[in-house]
Amino acid sequence: MINIFKIAIRNLMRYKRRTMLTSLLIVIGVCMVVLFSGLAGSFKSMMIGIITDSSIGHLQIHKKGYVASIDTLPLNMNLSAEQYKKVAGVLDGKPAIEAYAPRVKFGAMLSNYAESTSVRLSAIDPVREQRVCTALYTRLKNKHDPAEPILKPGEVIIPERIAKAMKIKPGAPVVLVATNKDGSVNGMEYTMTAVIEDILGPGGKDGYMHIDDARKLLRIKGGEVTEIVIRAKPDASFDKVVKGLMAELPGLEIHTWEKLSPFANIAGMIDLMIITVKIIMIAIVLISVLNVMLMSVFERIREIGTIAAMGTLPSRIMGLFVAEGFSLGLLGTVAGLVLGVAGLLLVKALEINFEFGRMKGLVLRPEINVSELLVIGSIVLLAAVLAALQPAYKASRMEPVDALGHV
Repeated sequence: MINIFKIAIRNLMRYKRRTMLTSLLIVIGVCMVVLFSGLAGSFKSMMIGIITDSSIGHLQIHKKGYVASIDTLPLNMNLSAEQYKKVAGVLDGKPAIEAYAPRVKFGAMLSNYAESTSVRLSAIDPVREQRVCTALYTRLKNKHDPAEPILKPGEVIIPERIAKAMKIKPGAPVVLVATNKDGSVNGMEYTMTAVIEDILGPGGKDGYMHIDDARKLLRIKGGEVTEIVIRAKPDASFDKVVKGLMAELPGLEIHTWEKLSPFANIAGMIDLMIITVKIIMIAIVLISVLNVMLMSVFERIREIGTIAAMGTLPSRIMGLFVAEGFSLGLLGTVAGLVLGVAGLLLVKALEINFEFGRMKGLVLRPEINVSELLVIGSIVLLAAVLAALQPAYKASRMEPVDALGHV
């Protein structure tokens, strides 16, 4: 086996220019895939982290049917105090759960005593919420100490769009008017203490208030909640956590962030783009290696006839050409992976800043995924071997007499 590879490498070196050009194509293909996969994967992970850490959490639990009618924020589909206690008991016993927080979500009218507008509100327990959505405070326009609760009873945080349109500044009094579950209307005065940015653009109308204030405003008795937001531990599998919770909490809905955020579609598109780039890379490798091996067989017909006449088995001749294709692919793969990883390390060292929607100061920090590199390398080597099979088979089936008589 070692001798076959020695001969294969020697044969590749006989045509140095062609070997180098073909290897260069493979190197460029592998390098581009590594760079694109690393950068796209970094962007995807960053965006998922921003969305889950500053807004929706990793998982959410609702009453069955709530998500289907979430646009209307129905109060009649809240979880009762007993259901919340049961869920809390289950979550406390799950080692994969890092933190959870209750929310009451509803729609209301916001007034500054001069004009009014509609607003969506998430009533939260600030301490618990910040354990789940650890980056929530970063969306506040006002400077905020992350060690302090983002709001207190009697305070509200309103969306930036509404604050600008209605010229409401921190410290100003506002009135919230909401329709209760029984259809009655109630209004209370609060102090606007902060402005919050929407994650993806200026069109958001989602504000925050204290959960105790919401229960008073909506005249909710007991500990009713609309949803329970969960933060899983870094090494936890969301799917396994969901399956475990569904088994212990029948009658409730448990959704991962993908089911609740439109960014899941963008994440799916990123994955599709990565797969497309890999397919293009495979095509480049197949065409390059196939072309080189066909030329090699055509130029060495008499040589093939000579070694066949000396008694070399067809399988050994086939193995020789397959080894050449494998060696060619291995050379391009190693060089491409090294250049790709070097490029990712360079991007990480440069700390390139970019903006996405309203999010500014984002920094690309691509991580080196060893398993992804192994997959890319394996795909290229497999493609190189497959491309060499047909020319190798053709060489192994040549008749010595015909090959020796070839001009």
